[in-house]
Amino acid sequence: MTQIEICAPGRISAENARNAGIERIELCENLQIGGTTPTMEDVLYCVERLNLRTHVLVRPRGGDFVYSHDEYMQILKDIVRCRASGAHCVVVGFLREDGRIDTERTKNAVRAAEGMEVTFHRAFDRVADPYRAIEEIIECGCHRILTSGCRHAAEEGIQILRELVCRADGRIKILAGGGVTPENAARIVAETGVSEIHGSCKRIDSKGNIVTDTDTVKRLISSLKNYE
Repeated sequence: MTQIEICAPGRISAENARNAGIERIELCENLQIGGTTPTMEDVLYCVERLNLRTHVLVRPRGGDFVYSHDEYMQILKDIVRCRASGAHCVVVGFLREDGRIDTERTKNAVRAAEGMEVTFHRAFDRVADPYRAIEEIIECGCHRILTSGCRHAAEEGIQILRELVCRADGRIKILAGGGVTPENAARIVAETGVSEIHGSCKRIDSKGNIVTDTDTVKRLISSLKNYE
């Protein structure tokens, strides 16, 4: 069965995802700029109150993934705080200025996680060579890569996603994300062979905030059940 991860920008979104039947979220905030690190209070709420498998985005700002020393140290501190809060996974990504994976920083992040899973996020979609990058990320000890196949959306990156699944050969999970909807999720899974899929299923609420939409999540779940 395809595992579904819902990107939840805050408590309300996490509650909406859970009410739709989701067991795993990627918790963040500020989704309008691609997502940043949520509060530890929200992490605790999702882990302890909602009993969700909580993957936490650890990203101090929007923009690129070439971090200053101070930003990098903050990321490591936040990883340790996530572990203390009971999070199941941290979601990080580090690039060098030449477009390659920053392997030293990625290895240090994996060590800081100490037993939590580590997902390398869509910073992967900005690498110069995705097939070299997957090998570097595997060597760093990450458990999965969140990627749209180096395209704007996963549906456009099906060919590369399929090749990444082939090259991974069970050594790392490929989590397809980016523009995933109830209408295209089954096709992405069928044509790439990914075992995990990531969607935001978002809407804008009455206050102008981005939130997870319960009905859309339900339709996403249904579309994959019907496919399987």
